[in-house]
Amino acid sequence: MSVDDESSSGWQLTESDPGVFTELLKTLGVPLIVDDLYSLDSESLAALQPLHAFIFLFKWLPSSQNESAPPSGGEYDPDFAGFFAHQVVNNACATLAVLNALGNIPSLTVGSQLNELLNFTVGMDAQTRGLVITSSDWLREAHNALSPPHAFSLDGLGLPRKSEDAYHFVVYLPVMGALYELDGLKEHPVTHGPCDGLDEGWVKKAREVIERRISTYPEGSLEFSLLALRNDPLPLYQSQLSHARTLGDTNTIADLVSKIADENAKRERWAFENSLRRHNHVGLVHALLLALAKKGALSDARESAKKMMTERIEMKKAKGEDMDED
Repeated sequence: MSVDDESSSGWQLTESDPGVFTELLKTLGVPLIVDDLYSLDSESLAALQPLHAFIFLFKWLPSSQNESAPPSGGEYDPDFAGFFAHQVVNNACATLAVLNALGNIPSLTVGSQLNELLNFTVGMDAQTRGLVITSSDWLREAHNALSPPHAFSLDGLGLPRKSEDAYHFVVYLPVMGALYELDGLKEHPVTHGPCDGLDEGWVKKAREVIERRISTYPEGSLEFSLLALRNDPLPLYQSQLSHARTLGDTNTIADLVSKIADENAKRERWAFENSLRRHNHVGLVHALLLALAKKGALSDARESAKKMMTERIEMKKAKGEDMDED
């Protein structure tokens, strides 16, 4: 969550993107990936099993900042025995949500630096644990690695500041037989009750809680997104493919080859998008503007851009949304 960039202590905003989160997990030495979730129906979730956690991004509403009761039901658990850390600086909520999930997944393989950090915080209260985590230089660098570079600074120009919508990450996952909601801005973890291993187990209960929370927003709102923290399916697919080839099962071979190709294509897309995030495009933009100016086409391009922006503003206003023409 971001309220004021100047108080972010060096932590930059993170996109709610599976490629970004998966790259972060790779840096942390964790053999898991993150996938987009467009539906919470049973069939869609079954295709992603085994699932470890849901990462939920939502628009932070001012009215919810001082709630005495947890949102979307549940009860605070001040005696939570698992891993929980408070968010103590702005913009760190994405990585903090990931760590609050990873710290509660039993027998999980993690990199040496993360293992050392998790072990160091054992026995700490949530506030102290949050301070230790956000004071970690290597973790902050890993978090910032895929944040777009700031090409320009408008500080000192006397331009009016306007408040921007704030978004926040929380996680839902099973811990010790119950569904928990871990929100670094809350004093305690929130328990949503026991979840057994029958049917869909914790996933079914999490779906109910998340759908109830989404229903509190105006109909048709796109002010949230949902990601799934899951096992990397590639090693399993490759093992199954090897076994199918041994048996000569052509139908299974064709199916697995298709699944592996889809996964590899997704990884290639993530890698390309992440390379764009790392790159500073100021030089490219300058070169394009210079080329347009030399051709005498800069004025036409500027007028075309203004027209497009005016149309976007009118569309936003028609939907009842606010958009300034700067």
